[in-house]
Amino acid sequence: MFTGIIEELGEIVRVTPTAGDSALVAVRGPLVTSDARHGDSIAVNGVCLTVVEVADGTFTADVMGETLRRSALGALRPGDPVNLERAAALGSRLGGHLVQGHVDGVGELISREPAEQWETVRFRLPTALSRYVVEKGSITIDGVSLTVAEVGADQFAVGLIPTTLKLTTLGAKAAGDPVNLEVDVLAKYVERLLGSRATDAHPLASSTGEVA
Repeated sequence: MFTGIIEELGEIVRVTPTAGDSALVAVRGPLVTSDARHGDSIAVNGVCLTVVEVADGTFTADVMGETLRRSALGALRPGDPVNLERAAALGSRLGGHLVQGHVDGVGELISREPAEQWETVRFRLPTALSRYVVEKGSITIDGVSLTVAEVGADQFAVGLIPTTLKLTTLGAKAAGDPVNLEVDVLAKYVERLLGSRATDAHPLASSTGEVA
């Protein structure tokens, strides 16, 4: 579990294809590796990865083919910057929101609107995810916990403060760039529970929605 508060801007060192369609990714991050051990979890652009080895400020992690296909990690190349966060420790402050590190889909940056103290950045998202995104709700973009400022049928906007622009990859993203999206897990649980209640209320409901 993570909080969406980025600890360090790291860098992809190498991407080595392995058996099948998987890969071994090496990421430089002196801060997040300072106490990292084999088996620890580190979020890379919002994707929870398991540490395999740590050496000289760099860690390696296995990335399954499914992860490469369902996230924007597959597009990363050596030299690319990445947002890094270690797993949250029990008893620590929750500065962002509960983030699982399980990417729900890949979005796309549409536009940036600079202002005096911040930027409004707009993203396109898969329509299947739009029902989980609400104004003033939380969303994770490339591992960064953000508050939704506006929401539409297939897009949403967030406001980025100078700290976020400077200390995360979102400050350098351009129109057309892909981003990893994770919606608030609480919204998914609520949907699931409400669906279960509807089924329990009509246990004989057929697949067409009619009650026998």
